[in-house]
Amino acid sequence: MTDSTHPADADKQRRKIKSVARMKEIMTTYYIEAKTAAENGRKVAWITSGGPVEPLIAMDVIPVYPENHGAMIGAAKMGTDLCEKAEAMGYSGDLCSYARADIACAPRNGGPIGGLPRPDLLVCCNNICGTVLKWYEVQARFFNVPLFILDTPFCHTQFTDEARTYVKRQIEEYIVFLETIMGKPMDRERMAEVGRLSVQGQHLWQAVLDTAAHRPAPLSAFDAFFHLALIVTLRGTPVVVDYYTGLLAEMKQRIADGIGAVADERFRLLWDNLPIWNRTRWLSEQFAGHKACLVADTYTTAWCSSLKYMDTNDFLTSMAEGYSRIYLNIGVDAMAAEVLAMIDKYAADGLVMHSNRSCKPYSLGQYDIARIVSEKRGLPTLIIEADMLDERCFAESQNATRIEAFMETLAAKKQAGG
Repeated sequence: MTDSTHPADADKQRRKIKSVARMKEIMTTYYIEAKTAAENGRKVAWITSGGPVEPLIAMDVIPVYPENHGAMIGAAKMGTDLCEKAEAMGYSGDLCSYARADIACAPRNGGPIGGLPRPDLLVCCNNICGTVLKWYEVQARFFNVPLFILDTPFCHTQFTDEARTYVKRQIEEYIVFLETIMGKPMDRERMAEVGRLSVQGQHLWQAVLDTAAHRPAPLSAFDAFFHLALIVTLRGTPVVVDYYTGLLAEMKQRIADGIGAVADERFRLLWDNLPIWNRTRWLSEQFAGHKACLVADTYTTAWCSSLKYMDTNDFLTSMAEGYSRIYLNIGVDAMAAEVLAMIDKYAADGLVMHSNRSCKPYSLGQYDIARIVSEKRGLPTLIIEADMLDERCFAESQNATRIEAFMETLAAKKQAGG
């Protein structure tokens, strides 16, 4: 009997990342533990994606992320329905689609996993946006649970000593808040170990992303969007270190075997903003059809951006600066500097920006960043107008035309030796 496998199918199988299966196992176990927390005498905290999770881990509280759930809702193409339900409840269609979907899920246990486990407490940090403040207030009232808000001043150009003192005092209050709820003191030695594991996990995640500097890139931004889940959800645990150690080894082996995320990679692009969760496969195929690989992105890199400020010898103190100076809490000029550094690091040929209707802090400065990139690197920029969750904001034919025109520009520029 002859092997009837089509060459294209065989090549597709060869390019699949094997660690995906392990990631799914870990996340399944995580959600089962979260959903059965009450039965096992554990508490659940809902926390914003940019919030300091390490104290929760150290206190044996299970962290749950409504934004991660939002990504799952988007991937399952359930976002529009839930957004419409929230609008029927009286919430504006201009509100963040993550917030709308989460608020709509709560009373009906909606979403792809039958709703999130009921929280015992909520932790909100406004280093990603201001919407989370009211969003978490709404949920704290709905579930009648305590809410802790960590306020991080916006870092336009620098992080002052006054800001450091202000945030550090709140982190101390955060610890007291957790100790009161848990009825026990913080184990400082365990907190230090969680901090060490957090930093180690972030270094490994950055090392995984760095492998995309190779030609061809062994993974794309679309792959990174998937593998990001652990550094967000379980940062500070051994499972994160183990997983990214294995993923990094797989990326290095793919480089050795000459396996690229995109067949015959010709163009290298940088993605800015959150993914369009309901269109990741479509977008991946659109760019791959032009032999273009999105080799890096500002979104997944954001979970490593605080590394330069974190000190494992005094993790709790260094958290004040580390959690304040993340990508979404800095000025546009600082954002542009990071984008330029990534363009140089990954040898990008162009910039793709998702003008995200939901995420104003991420989107409002994009035209300035595009101008700076054009002036300083001479690279073209593609703007894709959409929403991370709400499919009503995505015009497929219009964006397909824009991608086609953008790729023609890149091809002409490359042919001209630009």
